[in-house]
Amino acid sequence: MECQLEIKSSADKFFDAYKTEAHLMPKMANQVVRDVKLVEGSGWDSEGSVRQWYFVAGGKLETCKEMMEKVNDKDRTIVYKLVEGEIMKAFKSWNSILNVMPMGEGSLVKWTMEFEKQNDDVPDPVKYGEFLTTWAKNVDTYLLNV
Repeated sequence: MECQLEIKSSADKFFDAYKTEAHLMPKMANQVVRDVKLVEGSGWDSEGSVRQWYFVAGGKLETCKEMMEKVNDKDRTIVYKLVEGEIMKAFKSWNSILNVMPMGEGSLVKWTMEFEKQNDDVPDPVKYGEFLTTWAKNVDTYLLNV
């Protein structure tokens, strides 16, 4: 499942916010991100680091732990693997892949959600796509105003 949106921030600046400034996300995107803590790893921007997120999706406060699995600076891509949280009750596995591409004077942000449902009764995770889109819009607005 994919979500795409055009933003006004530069691709490098936006990508850097997700890669190195995760600890500022509650300030950048307080509409949807309530808190984040580094729980494992040598730093916020290191592959293998694990973060505990507190966020709002579908109007409900949720929590999850995710690992920054892979970072590709050249392609401006980050792969996040969920390792714990509410979402894992409905899904056997979940990866969120962020890709930021320059486009005109701004950028194109693409979130790809790769998941395996626990069973066929689990609905498509539309609310998480909406969360990721809102999060990106909030970060873009913040970056344009700092």
